[in-house]
Amino acid sequence: MQPFTTLTGIVAPLEAMNVDTDQIIPKQFLKRIERTGYGEFLFYDWRYRDDGKTPNPDFEMNAPRYRGATILFAKENFGCGSSREHAPWALCDYGFRCILAPSYADIFFNNCFNNGLLPIVLPSKMIDQLFREVRAQEGYQLTVDLAAQRIDKPDGVGIFFDIDPFKKRCLLEGLDQIGLTLLHEDKIAAYERARGIA
Repeated sequence: MQPFTTLTGIVAPLEAMNVDTDQIIPKQFLKRIERTGYGEFLFYDWRYRDDGKTPNPDFEMNAPRYRGATILFAKENFGCGSSREHAPWALCDYGFRCILAPSYADIFFNNCFNNGLLPIVLPSKMIDQLFREVRAQEGYQLTVDLAAQRIDKPDGVGIFFDIDPFKKRCLLEGLDQIGLTLLHEDKIAAYERARGIA
């Protein structure tokens, strides 16, 4: 898993509450066994017109000013619905590395950390203010410093955020569940030798 240390990136706004995982990545695209190739189908029903090919100009994220965004602003209860891990896969494959929202569905929240995506919880009023700022300034960027647990805005104001220390360590070191297991490879090998497995 790619470590997350600091990120400076363009921000894209998605002002919708209760965005479920079927909106993030619709069920008809869950046929792949790889974690890649889902980005083009992210928010598919919103991003495209009925033909599935023509970008929908009414979908705010399609605006040229948000092209290449790596940080997503979202609203309450982001990632609700089914527990599909494909949702963070699609977000990562599209290019997002960080999400800022007032709240997340629990399973989606944990799946983000397992896939190198940083979901940050901020108060609703702060998120509302950030939505106003990103729309007022084209090319709006934030810098997210995970070690310092700080978000730096273009005006120089810093926003501090909380994060579970264990999840923070895993992101900083690029450790998913397999990586965490391999930290104990010597002990596993010794156990297998003692049991006559290896």
